[in-house]
Amino acid sequence: MYIELFFRYFLPGLILPKMDRSIFPNALTLLNLIAGCVAVLVLLTGHHNYLVPLVLISGAADFADGLVARVLGVQSALGKQLDSLADVISFGMVPGTILYVLLAGPNELSWSAIPAFVLTAFAAYRLGKFNIDERQNMGFIGLPTPACALFVLGYWLWIQEDAFGLGSVFSASYLLYGLIVILSWLMVAEIPMFSFKFKGLQWAGNQIKFIFAAIAIVAVIIMQELALAPLVLLYIILSIVWYWFTPKTSI
Repeated sequence: MYIELFFRYFLPGLILPKMDRSIFPNALTLLNLIAGCVAVLVLLTGHHNYLVPLVLISGAADFADGLVARVLGVQSALGKQLDSLADVISFGMVPGTILYVLLAGPNELSWSAIPAFVLTAFAAYRLGKFNIDERQNMGFIGLPTPACALFVLGYWLWIQEDAFGLGSVFSASYLLYGLIVILSWLMVAEIPMFSFKFKGLQWAGNQIKFIFAAIAIVAVIIMQELALAPLVLLYIILSIVWYWFTPKTSI
C-alpha cells in the first residue's frame, strides 16, 4: 500500500512533473521484447545456458509494465498494443523456436520442423483476440501466452536435463507435434482460466489463486526449474475444474 502511494503521488510530484511518465512502463515492455529477441538468438546459436534467464526477464518485465502503468496512472491504448507486440516475440516466437530446435537441432534448416511456428501464429492470434475481448479484464479465456511459453520452456528443461531418464521420450517428434497442436488450441479455446489479479488479500474470491500459489512455492522448492511444466499443467487443470464447478464465478 505504502509503496503504491509513494509511486502514485510522492515520486511523481518530486521528479516526474514534466516528464511523460508512460516512458517507464513502455521501457519495461520493450525490455520484454529485447529479451525475447536475444532468447531466439541464443537458441539458434546453441548458447542455451542463457535461455532461462532471458525468458524470466521477459516474464518479469511483462508483469511489471502493467503494474507500473497502473501505479503511475498512465495506462494507454499504445501501451496495450506495445505489450501484445512484445509478447508475440517473447511468448510466441521464443516457444516456437524452442520447439523448432527440438525438432531440427541448432544451426539446422529443417522443413519438417517448420510446423513449430504454428504455435507462434496461434500466439499472435490469441494476443490480437485478447486486445478486443472485453470479457478478459479479471481473467483469461484460453491459455495465456506467458503460461504457454513457460510450459514449453519447462518441457525443454526436462529434455535437456534428462529428467527421470525420460529426455529421449519427451523429445520424440510425434510428442512435439502433438504439443504444438494442443497448446495452439488451448490458447484460442473458450476455456476460462484464472489470472493472478487479486481482489484484495481476503480468502473469498481468491481461493484458487492462494491454493495454486502455495502449491507452486512447494513445487519450486522441491523441483526447482523442473517444476515449470507441471505447474502450468496444474494451472490448466485447476482452471477447468474450478470453473466447471463454479460456472457463475467471474473470471
